[in-house]
Amino acid sequence: MRRHTLGTGPAARGVGEICLGALPFGTLVGEETSFAILDRFVEAGGRFIDTSNNYAFWVPGFAGGESERVLGRWRASRGVGDEVVIATKLGAQPRTPGRGLEDAEGLSASAIHAAVEDSRERLGMDRLDLLYTHIEDRSVPMEETLDALGALRRAGAIGLVGASNHATWRLERARSLAAVGDRPRYEVLQYRYSYLQPRFDIALPESGHVHASPELLDFVQEENTAGRATGLVVYSTLLSGGYTRSDRPLSAPYDHPGTPRRLEALREVAAKVGATPNQVVLAWLLGRAPAMIPLVGASSVEQLEETLQATRLVLDEEDRARLDAAG
Repeated sequence: MRRHTLGTGPAARGVGEICLGALPFGTLVGEETSFAILDRFVEAGGRFIDTSNNYAFWVPGFAGGESERVLGRWRASRGVGDEVVIATKLGAQPRTPGRGLEDAEGLSASAIHAAVEDSRERLGMDRLDLLYTHIEDRSVPMEETLDALGALRRAGAIGLVGASNHATWRLERARSLAAVGDRPRYEVLQYRYSYLQPRFDIALPESGHVHASPELLDFVQEENTAGRATGLVVYSTLLSGGYTRSDRPLSAPYDHPGTPRRLEALREVAAKVGATPNQVVLAWLLGRAPAMIPLVGASSVEQLEETLQATRLVLDEEDRARLDAAG
């Protein structure tokens, strides 16, 4: 598996080209299967795993933190250390059981400090490798959020700092604030992105999701060109089975003339190269500019194997041009 470097300086970490999403572990996927998926991922060279302190509070009977706990037990049982980068998130955990993002913990200094301590305990980590602010909190001054993250970084409680699902203009404001004072810069970003592109005038049905816009991609490209290394991790890459499963229809934002054209091109290229549509989507993402790391979940080892095989698929210029021109 090819390697990427996230961040700069002492906190920089080397990761693989695929990030394993641990969202369902401990809720929709049992611990034994979760451990088997994690073991196989690491065996195949995977070194980057994604979770959040709120996974998966929306599953009936659960309240969040389950994914982190499973990862913590897996790390302890396997003796996993710094060789595997664990990314987690804070800010979107409901304060009251049974509530949703309208009751999110937010990004105040007190909420951040409490959430970091809880995540460190669940994961069994002295220092969180990569910590994202999961969603925006416009009720809190950005300076307060960044100052809290900076204090935790100086204390050795967190390493890299990232942002997920933020408006692009807020990323630029955060960058400007980080340029003055002892504040961390958002060095890794996480957004929704896939081969099929939604309409941006219709809200995504998944609460809190923000799709990577052309403006966001341009921002990342320019940051890297300017020497401010900015990693991009993209989620919902396979649209929860939307490319291959008839029982998983695409949501309203994808209901536009470009979608069937792109699906036709995807099927043509998949047939030509002898791969599944999901594998072609991942190969397309892996060859994009700016460079991005697909975040892919799995509920079985078999699903993971399909993803791993995609890392060996390289699309030629003709196939990539066919995919890019559709839609």
